[in-house]
Amino acid sequence: MPPTPDLNPWPLTVATYNIHSAVGTDGRFDPKRIGTVLREINADVIALQEVPLGGNGRPNVLELLQQETGFHAVEGPTEDSARRRYGNAVLSRYPILQSQSIDISFGSREPRGALDADIDCHGHPLRVIAVHLGLRPAERRDQIRRLLQAFDTDLAPVILLGDVNEWFVWGRPLRWLVSHFEAAPAPRTFPSRWPVFSLDRIWISPRHRLQHVRAHATPLARIASDHLPLVAHIDG
Repeated sequence: MPPTPDLNPWPLTVATYNIHSAVGTDGRFDPKRIGTVLREINADVIALQEVPLGGNGRPNVLELLQQETGFHAVEGPTEDSARRRYGNAVLSRYPILQSQSIDISFGSREPRGALDADIDCHGHPLRVIAVHLGLRPAERRDQIRRLLQAFDTDLAPVILLGDVNEWFVWGRPLRWLVSHFEAAPAPRTFPSRWPVFSLDRIWISPRHRLQHVRAHATPLARIASDHLPLVAHIDG
């Protein structure tokens, strides 16, 4: 008889990566380089920010990365016009059952969003919310308040991950997130060549399932984008 396949997804590796429109610190547009970094990480679920999604003859970088990884993919555009499509995305080794974009734009600031995806990890449900928050404190405070409301009645494990753009360790948005998810390690990820700030974060509820968090600081990752990928291991 053939061996029974291992359908236990744990431990799961998740990552968040602001790919800076696939433009590296050398100023070169190179989506394949981003794809190579993703293969280095070998994560099961990846949240991406600043992803070109096509429009007006521009390349759809998510499609290229999906081809590079062979993963399932969903997009969450924050800009969706004939001129340009751009925003968040999730890549997953496991099927993505459904997804929705959450508009968290603030006033006249640059449009921002969160991509909320339900993933089936061999029968184990997982909810992933990939975010990219704004640059101003008042903007982030409003966005975090709105995001936390989305978690109030959740039954499945929830992972919130992305570029939170929070420079202030004791800023209110981070305090609110820690109150909801409990504290989590925050390695420095920006700028990628010499990281000083922990702009990229991964939280999970329940907290005890978060086993290890690290920045992926290989030579290629230091040049492929202005952010380093952040990687976490999640246990069942």
